[in-house]
Amino acid sequence: MERYRDMQLFAALAGQPSLAAAARSAQVSGATLVRAVARLEARLRVALLLRSTQGVSLTDAGHAYLADCVRLLAAVDAAEASALGLQVQAQGHVRVFLPVLFSRYVMAPILADYMDRHPDVRLTVRYHDYYPNLHEEGLDVAILVGELPNSSLIARPVGQVRSILCASPRYLAAHGEPRHPEALKQHRLIASANRVDWDFQGYSLKARARLSCSTVQGAINAAVQGTGLIRCLSYPVHDAVHAGQLRRVLSAYEPPPLPVQVVYREGRQAPLRVRSFVDHCVAALRGHPAFQLA
Repeated sequence: MERYRDMQLFAALAGQPSLAAAARSAQVSGATLVRAVARLEARLRVALLLRSTQGVSLTDAGHAYLADCVRLLAAVDAAEASALGLQVQAQGHVRVFLPVLFSRYVMAPILADYMDRHPDVRLTVRYHDYYPNLHEEGLDVAILVGELPNSSLIARPVGQVRSILCASPRYLAAHGEPRHPEALKQHRLIASANRVDWDFQGYSLKARARLSCSTVQGAINAAVQGTGLIRCLSYPVHDAVHAGQLRRVLSAYEPPPLPVQVVYREGRQAPLRVRSFVDHCVAALRGHPAFQLA
C-alpha cells in the first residue's frame, strides 16, 4: 500500500509548477511528498528529481515514470469503477479558451457534439487570439495554435497547421502558376490589408494587395471565384482545397508548420468535467480533415 500511495503522491507533480504546489494539490505537507519521492528513488535506484539551488525539476527518468504513474493510476481507478458498476457522469462548469478563427472553422460542431454527449456540463467559451494564463484567468482548457511558451500546463498535441498559399484552378489557368515567391509581385494578391508582407522559406515578399478583405471568409470567397491568390492558415481553407475549389501553390516555400495543442492545468487531478472535455476534443481533432494537409 505504501508503494501505491507513493505513486499517487508522485503523480501529484503532473501539471504543477513546484513541489509545494503539488503537495497542496495532494493535500499533504511538502515534507511528506519529498519522503514519498525519496522512497521511490531508493526502490527504483534512479533519480527522479534534479535538485539544485534554483529548486527541483524532473529528470528524464522522472518524466517517464510520472507518465507511467498517471497512466497506471488512471487504469486502477477505471477498474475499480467498473467493478463497482459506477456510471459516473461529467457535470458542472468548464471554462474554455479558443482562437477566434479556429473556433469558426473547426470547433463549432465539436462543441455541439460534446454538449449532446454531456448534458450536465455547462460551457463558457472565450474567443481571443493571444496566449492566455489559465491560472490567472480562471480557465480550465485552451486550444492553442503555435509553440507554447514555457509553462506548467499539460499539453496534448492534436495536429499541425500550415500557412499556405492557394488560388482557384480558373485563376491559375488564366494567369499561370508562380514558381517562386518573387513571381507573386506579378499576380493579383488578396490580403487583409493594402500591403502584403508574407514570409516564405528563404524569401520575404513585400507587395501591394490587389484586393483587401476585412474578413478571412471574404478573402476565401474571392479566391474561390478566381479573383487572385490568398495566403492563410490551412484550417480555414481545408474544405475549399479538398473540394478542388482552391489549389495549393509554392508549397516548397511554406514556413514550418505550427502545432495545435489542447492544454489544461491539473492533469490526472483535473475534475471529470474537464477530463471529459479534453478527451473529446483530442479525439475529434486528431482525425479532423483540417490537419490532413501535409
